[in-house]
Amino acid sequence: MLAVIAKLNVKAGKEEDFEKVMLDLAAAVNNNEPGNHLYQLCKDADGNYVVLELYEDEEAIAAHGASEHFKASGAGFKGLMGGPPEITRMTVVE
Repeated sequence: MLAVIAKLNVKAGKEEDFEKVMLDLAAAVNNNEPGNHLYQLCKDADGNYVVLELYEDEEAIAAHGASEHFKASGAGFKGLMGGPPEITRMTVVE
């Protein structure tokens, strides 16, 4: 099992719009990707966003990146992001 933490840099004042687009994407991931076990938007007390992701294997991560809903979501994030995400990939210890 593989875990991903994506730290997201959202422009100030764009948080509400970002959350709508991100929550729509999360619903699509959770409903359409059987190899994904968790795709959850989280926000800390300072307003910083991360997405917690859990995948069955490398194939599931590849399927996520190649999915139509993931590709289509890119347009929705235009103008909302203050920079690229910081991605941390890890192996789940079982």
